[in-house]
Amino acid sequence: VLEWVPAYAWKENLVPDAVSGMMLAIQQVTQGLAFAVLSSVHPVFGLYGSFFPAIIYAIFGMGRHVATGTFALTSLISANAVERLVPSAGTNFTANNNSGVLGLSEFEMQRIGVAAAVSFLGGIIQVAMFMLQLGSATFLLTEPVISAMTTGAATHVVTSQVKYLLGMKMPYISGPLGFFHIYAYIFENIRSVQLEALLLSLLSIVVLVLVKELNEKFQRNIKIVLPIDLVLIIATSAACYYADMEYVYGLEVVGHIPEGLPPPKLPPMNVLSEIVTEAFGVALVGYVASLALAQGSAKKFKYTVDDNQEFLAHGLSNVIPSFFFCIPSAAAMGRTALLYSTGARTQVACLISSALILVVIYTIGPMLYWLPMCVLASIIIVGLKGMLMQFRDLKKYWNVDKIDWSIWVSTYVFTICFAANVGLLYGVVCTIVTVIFRFSRARTLNLKNMKEVEYKYKTEDNCQSLKQVKIVSVNNPLVFLNARKFHADLTKIIQKDSTSSQACEDVNKVRCATCFSNHAFSYIKCAGESLQPSQSERRVLILDCSGLSLFDYTGASMLLQIYMDCKNRHIDVLLAHCKASLIKAMQYGGNLESENPVFFESVSSAIDAIQIHR
Repeated sequence: VLEWVPAYAWKENLVPDAVSGMMLAIQQVTQGLAFAVLSSVHPVFGLYGSFFPAIIYAIFGMGRHVATGTFALTSLISANAVERLVPSAGTNFTANNNSGVLGLSEFEMQRIGVAAAVSFLGGIIQVAMFMLQLGSATFLLTEPVISAMTTGAATHVVTSQVKYLLGMKMPYISGPLGFFHIYAYIFENIRSVQLEALLLSLLSIVVLVLVKELNEKFQRNIKIVLPIDLVLIIATSAACYYADMEYVYGLEVVGHIPEGLPPPKLPPMNVLSEIVTEAFGVALVGYVASLALAQGSAKKFKYTVDDNQEFLAHGLSNVIPSFFFCIPSAAAMGRTALLYSTGARTQVACLISSALILVVIYTIGPMLYWLPMCVLASIIIVGLKGMLMQFRDLKKYWNVDKIDWSIWVSTYVFTICFAANVGLLYGVVCTIVTVIFRFSRARTLNLKNMKEVEYKYKTEDNCQSLKQVKIVSVNNPLVFLNARKFHADLTKIIQKDSTSSQACEDVNKVRCATCFSNHAFSYIKCAGESLQPSQSERRVLILDCSGLSLFDYTGASMLLQIYMDCKNRHIDVLLAHCKASLIKAMQYGGNLESENPVFFESVSSAIDAIQIHR
């Protein structure tokens, strides 16, 4: 907050942040109610979970388009602890047994106590990881693993909401292969489906999907999209109230929503030893999903995010709100997409959203009594569309690297059969084992000595045309383990060359050989020339990929990013000695727009092309 508040441009950013904040508040309220039910606690605690974490993250976090709040995956994980320690069956507590806090029963307070304890311990784990500086270890969390884990967890969330969509009464089912046991129970009791709830669920899903698609299609032409979630909640609540659907048709509704904020209270410490597994799941899954969104927004809007600082921000966003009966929190893809589409500029949008949520808590909350649970379930499922659409990633993984495709499929299967944290752990272990196996068989040394690379130029014209050429030899595999280091080192080389290119020395031939852990580069400068190159002359970077014996999706993506970064710096990038698989991967992964060829059979042919075009 000390970085962005002093530099905040009030005239330029306040209006778009205010509009985004209002739209975000609507989504936060609906998701808060829905994800609280998913976490097996009273819906009002979802409103608290949408209010407090957003403020904490805005103070300590670095993602300008990251809206922390209730999250489907962390809610599903905490529900395991809640149902195990405070099961709904066999309890002696009733709604009339008032706890004296918020007018809720002792049973509801015991349940939120467990969920708050999971949030507290999960946040402590994240803060401990910040103190140990474990943010640098996030390179082990590759894109295929994160995509498969979040997709599998989203499938779990959809499965958990089927009982509300169908209006069925069914026990809580979890554990290994619980996914399949749920559907087995549904098919065995298919006759108990409530037709009214099913029809209302289908209608809600159709309306939500249709309107959201129209909003996306016309978002460039309209500044404010239709808040269909809010409209649907108001319409169905009013219909349920006037038609008395709770008693006439037996529809399950949200029920009483208390007013105001609760006084702070320490989460129950006596259950911490029994929720360690869920706490680690919340800490890892929540952080991984949130960091991916923060890094994506940082890349999109050209700013930086510190991995370790994000550990601290999300840790405090779980620890502090746990004293106010909040369920575990994290960033959500839907909220980040909303901030993109509505033009949010900074974290002020989240602060405005929190202020509006506070108004809902004190004034509008009790009016949500008649909201049908099947409508909330429909909102949850449609909100997971972005995660479920990650199935489309399978095609690009298959085309780029079939091993990444196999990791995606197997991680998804493990997540479905067990849980999100188990699937994440499996994906990381599988990735490490695969890389070790591939590295042990990959050719890591380039037998070609860079000092033997010689080019003879007979005229000064040739020398003048090659004054701004640099050759970088990639002599190691380019995978997720060294992709960031490769990008950082190459960026340093380019920046160093930019500062030194203003002066040209009178030398016969200069070659610089600098060895990094992942690559080496050679320099070509000119003989007999001391003149400054013209400002209009573009520099050229030749990547000699003869030593690039192995790459994965992350490595190919990094090469594409380097190509685009250099293009923005007015540097032409040429790739020599590329294998057919690398050319295919780069052409498939991005749009290589260039007037001249990009790929060459050798470094000499690339240099000849430079002379011809100049």
